[in-house]
Amino acid sequence: MSFKPARRPHFFYTTAPLPCPYVAGRTERKVVTELAGVSAETLHDRLSRGGFRRSHNIAYAPVCAGCNACVPIRIRAHEFEPDRTQRRIEKRNADLLVQEMPPRATAEQYALFQAYQQARHGDGDMSTMSFYDYRAMVEDTPIETSLVEFRLPSGQLVGACLTDRLGDGLSAVYSFFETEMNARSLGTYAIIWLARRAVSLRLEHVYLGYWVEDSRKMSYKAKFHPSEVLRGGVWRALGEAATLPARMISQPA
Repeated sequence: MSFKPARRPHFFYTTAPLPCPYVAGRTERKVVTELAGVSAETLHDRLSRGGFRRSHNIAYAPVCAGCNACVPIRIRAHEFEPDRTQRRIEKRNADLLVQEMPPRATAEQYALFQAYQQARHGDGDMSTMSFYDYRAMVEDTPIETSLVEFRLPSGQLVGACLTDRLGDGLSAVYSFFETEMNARSLGTYAIIWLARRAVSLRLEHVYLGYWVEDSRKMSYKAKFHPSEVLRGGVWRALGEAATLPARMISQPA
């Protein structure tokens, strides 16, 4: 007679209210759970399909009272068709050297990360992160993670994207880049590259996190077609989902 250990219960917690970084005058709350143990990757896959995101060894999703502005969004990688502007961006960055690196923090990355935060998010919490904070963001991961580096032919690091591999896609956890190279549109190029990479790995999607329709910071995420958003517990084409009731977060089966 074989013995099967009891299944470990999984707990979800709700955070205290904090000022919302996307909608002025609102507060945000999250439901969070720990990703740990041998089931971390399986749980992360399930939660990602249900609209959760990862930070360190925590999965989280917004549960803000009276607000549903944060909508999970993903690209259908195999059907992705860049528009004219995106084709130009892809061509403009064809000279970049791209490498998928293990999740190991370096001083070079951190210098670029700091410059990006000061230029784009100088009043945000991440602008005060120390190297040790940055290292924790990159290296504290219980799942398959890589750091995609983008370099000029000279070897200069100009962009990076912390990326998780899921069972059905790639998840862009966090990206940062050289903000003075506006003509290259490095943030957009990183997403295009992830879509191409997903196809080469025979993965269906690129998860971009949350899209907030009225937020300038988030508007770029809706420019990659075709995309799907999660509303009412179902992934639907972006245009189709606009007429549906707001999404409700629930633990996926």
